[in-house]
Amino acid sequence: MDNEKKHLNILLFSGDYDKCLAAFILANGAREKGMSVTIFCAFWGLLILRDPKKLNLRDKNTYERMFASFTPSEAEELPLSKMNMAGIGKSMLLNMMDEKDTPHLRDFLEGARKKDVHFCACKLSMEIMGFKPEELLPGIEVMDVYAYLDDAASAAIQLFV
Repeated sequence: MDNEKKHLNILLFSGDYDKCLAAFILANGAREKGMSVTIFCAFWGLLILRDPKKLNLRDKNTYERMFASFTPSEAEELPLSKMNMAGIGKSMLLNMMDEKDTPHLRDFLEGARKKDVHFCACKLSMEIMGFKPEELLPGIEVMDVYAYLDDAASAAIQLFV
């Protein structure tokens, strides 16, 4: 099979550390096999795209300011989906990863960006949750559902995480 012509599309809906980690392991692996990759981040998945240095509370309504203040501002702050136990479970996981010299989520995110994974932020999710394009990491495309569906329809593999 010629992986150069294959495309992986991931709809990242989760804002959980372990689920995002799985999505980024797959995205990096697909790029290393020569596949093109799009990660479309919607709702909680948008948290992975935030640039903590660019978080801006100006021009936000009360709900948007509260939301921005109470959600993780970057990838390494995301909680686990299971056994988080007020952060104790995540600390345990990170320690186990360190013992095995396994990269952290931020490393996989950085690797995916260097490998030219195409990152997209859901336009409607951004509007609902009060995200501004300038608060995202550099190079993130804001995409509407129609463009996402076109990308997904062209993919050999579509995943929902």
